[in-house]
Amino acid sequence: MNTHILIHTGFDFLASVSSLLMTLFVYRWRLSDRATGLEIGGGGYVGAMLLGAVIGGFGAGTANLWLSGIDGVGRSIVGAFAGAVLFVELFKKWSGLKGSTGLLFVPAFVTSVVIGRWGCFLSGLDDQTYGIASNVAWAKDFGDGVMRHPVQLYESFSMLIFLIVTLVMLARRNKMFMAYGFYFLAIWYGGQRFMWEFLKPYQTIIGPFNLFHFICGGLILYGIWMIYKNNNRVPKPA
Repeated sequence: MNTHILIHTGFDFLASVSSLLMTLFVYRWRLSDRATGLEIGGGGYVGAMLLGAVIGGFGAGTANLWLSGIDGVGRSIVGAFAGAVLFVELFKKWSGLKGSTGLLFVPAFVTSVVIGRWGCFLSGLDDQTYGIASNVAWAKDFGDGVMRHPVQLYESFSMLIFLIVTLVMLARRNKMFMAYGFYFLAIWYGGQRFMWEFLKPYQTIIGPFNLFHFICGGLILYGIWMIYKNNNRVPKPA
């Protein structure tokens, strides 16, 4: 196993442990009353989420590699996120489970991205997540002699901003965030990732848009639609 794989595996492990600890922390701190939907959904809910994440993550990651003319099997965190969302929504529709059930997972997912993207950054060219050539002062040579956008860090820092906002909103028990926090995540994550995709050398499908642009666009539309659909969930002022 080469050094880059070891680095990425180590950061993946750190991201997983950190996201688990974050979940336990926010559950005890502010979200112990937000697990009702998960308890009702039970194993079916968790199974749908994990299955969607696996299918979406490996499906989108591998498809993007093939479209870019690269053999092999790939993983994509945005594909995993979108797949989990799709499968959970299908499960909720089938089981009759109502309302947003994802708030508990928001801090964990964001934490995993903030940490995990550093593993991508330190893994160099092998990770296939580097940016296009650039002459910005903070550009990095990932091993091929070309200075490139460190898009992995762009994503890490943008999600760190969302993590800070999330913790502040939870501390204040902000009504809007408590009701729509997961949908805000879908919009923010999809939006920032949509921008960074323009700085990656992936094969485009239509115009300047690659596969991940369309997945991100779907997440943004999903978040907006669900907020609109559930706009009666936030208590109105007396």
